[in-house]
Amino acid sequence: MRYRLLEHTADAMVEAYGNTLGERFANAAYALFDQMTDVTKVSPTGEVKLELEADGREQLLVDFLQELLFLHDVENLVFGEFSVDTDGTKLVAIARGENFDEEKDTKRSVVKGVTYHRLEFDDSRKAVTVLFDV
Repeated sequence: MRYRLLEHTADAMVEAYGNTLGERFANAAYALFDQMTDVTKVSPTGEVKLELEADGREQLLVDFLQELLFLHDVENLVFGEFSVDTDGTKLVAIARGENFDEEKDTKRSVVKGVTYHRLEFDDSRKAVTVLFDV
């Protein structure tokens, strides 16, 4: 299981899993786009490379997800495949996807942002909890 949706009254809260920190980041990104569209229908016809640095893994994860959200909002891109290499302060990621196609892609929620509220890494469970502002 990549992620699960947790109960939250107004926003979308997810718990993403992965054996490595990179897998948790990748699955959090997958969960982000799965809130916006059916990612199983996204064709990986193009790719974007991201390189980011931050003071810690919380800031790095939020920056990474916000950058992907920016690419969605500004360039109308949707992604369904993610490869992430990170040590918690530096990140190199490849996001694969396509331009959002209204004929093929289903529009779900509008995600307005990624928040630090309730953000939590649980290393013993190999999970990260993230809240998306919808």
